[in-house]
Amino acid sequence: MTPEGPGRTPPADAGGRACPKGGAPPLPEVHLVAAARPNLPKLAALWHALAEAPPICAPLLVHTGQHHDRAMFGDLLEDLGLPAPAISLGVSGGSHAELTGRTMIAAEAAWRTRRPALVVVAGDVDGALAAGLAARKLGIRLAHLEAGLRSGEADMPEEINRRALDAISDLLWAPDAATAVRLVAEGYGAERVRAVGNAMVDSLLRHLPAARARPLPPGLAPGGYGIVTLHRPANVDSRERLLHLIGAVERAAERLPLAWPLHPRTRARMEAFGLVPPRNVRMLPPLRYLDFLALMAGARLVATDSGGVQEEAAAIGLPCLTLRASTERPVTLAAGGNRLVTPEELPAAVLLPPGRAAPIPLWDGQAGARMRAHLAEVLAPCR
Repeated sequence: MTPEGPGRTPPADAGGRACPKGGAPPLPEVHLVAAARPNLPKLAALWHALAEAPPICAPLLVHTGQHHDRAMFGDLLEDLGLPAPAISLGVSGGSHAELTGRTMIAAEAAWRTRRPALVVVAGDVDGALAAGLAARKLGIRLAHLEAGLRSGEADMPEEINRRALDAISDLLWAPDAATAVRLVAEGYGAERVRAVGNAMVDSLLRHLPAARARPLPPGLAPGGYGIVTLHRPANVDSRERLLHLIGAVERAAERLPLAWPLHPRTRARMEAFGLVPPRNVRMLPPLRYLDFLALMAGARLVATDSGGVQEEAAAIGLPCLTLRASTERPVTLAAGGNRLVTPEELPAAVLLPPGRAAPIPLWDGQAGARMRAHLAEVLAPCR
């Protein structure tokens, strides 16, 4: 510690609190912000890495409320071994602007009352962007977990959010080395960028043994079915597009039995558009995290528009067909386990899917430890 003297400001810890004379400062609080269901497995990797090593900070879970019901959020906390959120903002629903604005207001109010040393946001949903903006406007340092992903689709809401979050974040945690290199090439200082690995894979590897022990839904045999998941606005918010996809799934199911855990958003759009699910597909409700991992572990392939599912499939060697024109996870394409397909191509693709993905460097279950190590550098108190 620097000695105090006339006109000298007493040293402070990373949260801005004065360090007590002759003793260690209080641990700085780090708030881990979850908005949507896919954020939680990523944050869980950091949470457990912090909890299972000597303490460097006091982590608190903050829930914005974007996904809030038991099926989409509460059960996942339990499956991942996470505590109930210490702060719940309770903001959900509305347009992009409404959700973002109301979340910013709520986050600002919370952090004026309980100011953390640093905020971690995961992913690219509206609630994550709103929390990041609120933190930086208050002068709170920000880490973006899953930084640097790019789909190249400038009008995609998630692409807008992820680029904006990267622009304002102090720490950029990239899921692979190529993504970290891209961030530096975009002009981000190398001191801000760290290739930490894939946090989603940490949680998958941690919980896969328990998932494999769970039973499959009745009527599904290991290796005898494929999985469908669809939820992105570009696929389900247009009646014509959704109807086209349902037809493609029906035709694919004539060649391979398919199970489709139906996302609440997709179900709502089907009902609003007067559409019915494909009759020859096994329709399932939203599944708990462990139950969905079990379903993936027993499947022959997965057809999806989810970024997280692409990653999980690559990690367990499950062939993946991505029903999108592009992906912000090109590393899964390069590894050989993922292929972009159109609805027209889907029926043939289920008979000739890609092979198993080659191992991806840094997707080794140690992303949480690498994030903790970076935090230990930036949060070191009373130096």
